[in-house]
Amino acid sequence: MNRIDRKFAELREQKQPAFIPFLTIGDPDVRTSVDIIKELEKAGAAMIELGVPYSDPLADGPVIQRSSMRALKANRISILDCIGAAREARSEGCEIPFILFTYYNPVLQTGLDRIFKLLQENGIDGLIIPDLPMEEDEEVRALAQQHGLHLIPLVAPTSKERVQRIASRASGFVYCVSSLGVTGTRTEFHSGIDEFLTTVKSSTDLPIAIGFGISTPEQFARFAGTCDGIVVGSALVRTVEETLPLLTNESTKSQGLLQIHEFVRKLMGN
Repeated sequence: MNRIDRKFAELREQKQPAFIPFLTIGDPDVRTSVDIIKELEKAGAAMIELGVPYSDPLADGPVIQRSSMRALKANRISILDCIGAAREARSEGCEIPFILFTYYNPVLQTGLDRIFKLLQENGIDGLIIPDLPMEEDEEVRALAQQHGLHLIPLVAPTSKERVQRIASRASGFVYCVSSLGVTGTRTEFHSGIDEFLTTVKSSTDLPIAIGFGISTPEQFARFAGTCDGIVVGSALVRTVEETLPLLTNESTKSQGLLQIHEFVRKLMGN
């Protein structure tokens, strides 16, 4: 059984939602990203989205765009570096599921057969490709199944008649987009969000996770009772950004990691 399936089954028994942080790998460097991954696991993350920095993101808001630009400019981080971070974290004892979040071009440039072999060999359990439409994902879906990975779809309130089709083909879980537009912290969500979540739930037996815009303990609690997983991206990436002066100095790195840990615990209401 895939680690993602095991984790959701375990949390369902405990009646707890999965906290799923998104982290831009390579910001400020791969070694520090591995340290943050380990800290997130200690703080209570159920699984982690490993974000591949990309220069032309469709779904990312300004906070994640800035982190991608820092990673690309300072370290020229590639999809292979991100897979290497997963390998390093696994070698240092990380057991929670890893989900690679990447746009399609880096996958294509690396080569489909090669990339899936590397994902399987280096302890990555799932893949999210936001710019790969359902109508064009057959080859990627087949390779994911062949290598025991979940290809996790995004479904938005605007998907409407496509919700049933997307959810019925999903693997691992269905990632529900809470708001229209790109990622980023928000004070309000789409007005029909609860009806949308009900529609998605009725379309699949898989867990559903919600993301895009969740940044406060109140927002986390608001969805904790209705969703199996809650994805937090921009709020965490901003916390990393704010602690960069600490994280980039070996004598203060532990303080920076502690601040990230405390942000997560507070967000989860612990």
